[in-house]
Amino acid sequence: MSAPITTLLHHPLLSHYLRFVATTVGRDKVLRTVQYFARFLSFYLLRKGYAKETIQPWAAIKGQFGTVRKAMRLGKNLEHAKAVSVALESKGDPIKSYLTAGRQLGYFGYLTLDNLAFFHLTSIRRFSPETAKKITLNSQKFWFMGLFFSLLNSLYTLRALADEESRVKKTEAEGRLAVERIAKQRKQVKTQLLSDACDVWLPVSSIGWWKLDDGVLGLLGLVSSVIGVRSAWRKSA
Repeated sequence: MSAPITTLLHHPLLSHYLRFVATTVGRDKVLRTVQYFARFLSFYLLRKGYAKETIQPWAAIKGQFGTVRKAMRLGKNLEHAKAVSVALESKGDPIKSYLTAGRQLGYFGYLTLDNLAFFHLTSIRRFSPETAKKITLNSQKFWFMGLFFSLLNSLYTLRALADEESRVKKTEAEGRLAVERIAKQRKQVKTQLLSDACDVWLPVSSIGWWKLDDGVLGLLGLVSSVIGVRSAWRKSA
């Protein structure tokens, strides 16, 4: 094997990439990024009057990647059911515990109904058109619930961090360390807030509370997906 190929195969970046794609979260975030990019691009190409042959591959990616991601989420609802219990049993800030529990309960309901939607979509278990429509609608309502509580939790956390920062003494070594920790945590919370603020419009539009076109929804989903990829990439370092 030539030296350049050997060097490439042993490059730290490749090792990092392999760790990243070895995780379910990493693969899901990449698929989600491509899915929402395809959603935006297929809408853009349609608006610009491109031929169906040009649009079709991107429309297929949007649909098929969505189905693949549903399969990857099968059973994940139990993870959020347990998280609800853990949050309610927490001895910490009760407000934060309830906000976290509300978020996890929303995601549990969303993923449970999303599993049923997958069974219907793949003909494993077909439902009547009316039932299938209700499953999709209610799953979006639960998703909105999870995101809504997540947004509230982020805002509450930012307020708590501001109060904590005002109490520490910046002139002392311990105070400086606390300020640095708070700044790092605040950055993480703001990133999550941005991601949720983008995602929340997806169920809002699906439910029909405020309809947005696929171009806008594709861009919003793309932004939150890139944030998710970035977070998963860092965790796999």
